[in-house]
Amino acid sequence: MTHFADLVDGYRRFRTADYRRQHERWAQLAEGQAPKVMVIACSDSRVEPSQIFDTLPGEIFVVRNVANLVPPFENDGGRHGVSAALEFAVTKLEVEEVVVLGHGMCGGAHAALTEMFQDSPPGDGGFVHAWVSLLDESRERVKARFGDTPEAAREMELETVRTSIRNLHSFPFVPEREAAGKLKIHGAYFAISDGILYLMDADGAFHPA
Repeated sequence: MTHFADLVDGYRRFRTADYRRQHERWAQLAEGQAPKVMVIACSDSRVEPSQIFDTLPGEIFVVRNVANLVPPFENDGGRHGVSAALEFAVTKLEVEEVVVLGHGMCGGAHAALTEMFQDSPPGDGGFVHAWVSLLDESRERVKARFGDTPEAAREMELETVRTSIRNLHSFPFVPEREAAGKLKIHGAYFAISDGILYLMDADGAFHPA
């Protein structure tokens, strides 16, 4: 089990090994970042985008949250962390591609499918329930088609990607840049059980990469 002390030990190994070997790259990154790809992934500790895609520091701009969700565009003066990250990546860093990465065994998708935290107060699942309510419409479609079968869990995990991509297009600056050929949106799904990455096609179906 890794604790904070283990993290500090890891930092020391990094400082004396990788940081020295890649000193020139770190010096360049100290001047600024210019990633070409934004990845929207789940906070799940088993799904690390930089490891799955084998990227180096500075290559991908990442935002992670429960169930890799993108909320719809809302201009209500609220605190919108995912929306802020998306806005910064697309309009300021001018990334050329956005990837929504779902995954197997997703606790957030499970919470949405089962409504396990319904009526729970904040601090006891209430925040999770409010967040995954973004999947309410998807849940109804999945249940109508798959009922309580094992296939429903996987389909709900795929729906997190589809829902987020639909919501991405509610942000005006996303379709504008797509139409101008400056931005592409991708859906992906990583199966923890076998390590296979699936890519979403134009019809919303997923196929092994």
